[in-house]
Amino acid sequence: MKKSVVALVLAPSIALGVQSLMYAMVTPSCSSQVRLNIHLAAAIALAIVVVLALVAYGESSLHRGEPVSADSDEAHTPVPGRFVADLAAAVGALSALVIVAMWFTTFVLSPCDIL
Repeated sequence: MKKSVVALVLAPSIALGVQSLMYAMVTPSCSSQVRLNIHLAAAIALAIVVVLALVAYGESSLHRGEPVSADSDEAHTPVPGRFVADLAAAVGALSALVIVAMWFTTFVLSPCDIL
């Protein structure tokens, strides 16, 4: 459960941090006309968030019980760590989607565009 809690807290923090970092890199990128540093920041953040989401999903899979046949009257025992792991995987996936959306604007707009 510890890995899931780390992913639950760290994934949105990384998404917000990379948003601030990408915004701070706009002025230097505009002056040099090179967007590589913005792309690298987004790519690294996306890779970290995807790894965190996969680790949380893997931990969620560990908490799943063996499948019980439909004829069985055996009750499923609730596993408290599974909910946190599923939630962490979902938050990680949402954070990855946010990073991809921010990264998409880097491909579409130039850092020097003024609206």
